[in-house]
Amino acid sequence: MSIERRERIIIILNQSLQPVSGTDLAKKLGVSRQVIVQDVAILRAKGYDVMATPQGYILPNKDAGMHKKAVLAVKHMPRETMDELNILVDHGLKVLDVLVEHPLYGELKGYLMLESRRDVTKFVARVEAESASLLSSLTGGVHLHTVQYRNAEDLDGARKALKEKGFLAGD
Repeated sequence: MSIERRERIIIILNQSLQPVSGTDLAKKLGVSRQVIVQDVAILRAKGYDVMATPQGYILPNKDAGMHKKAVLAVKHMPRETMDELNILVDHGLKVLDVLVEHPLYGELKGYLMLESRRDVTKFVARVEAESASLLSSLTGGVHLHTVQYRNAEDLDGARKALKEKGFLAGD
């Protein structure tokens, strides 16, 4: 039964165009959310690339038309997070993650998977509701975003808008 359930998780994630929450998977499969968490851990151990995002589980690399990636170095205050992320999604970029270089732990990465203003609003609301600290608070606001984009004009436009707001690190 558990092997079939794990196979079903992979099928559901493959067929979904959006992240699927652990709660939704649990409901669909008639188990608890904790069982889903354990199943995902087992799937990862077996080599499946199941990624946990704030919106739910996904199988990466399914974005048709968005094959190019870039890393943007940015710096801003926590209160400017929504502005920064909206600039990126407004230019058609998908914000895959945030990464900081910690002096003790090395690279710390959080998966974001944000591609719309709605995603950004939900993310910022969750940060506030959880009273969570952003990874960039560990590095004085400096952080990296891996972004996915369709064409160079989108990326260039985002860089220009970030520079105008003073968000590009090193400028």
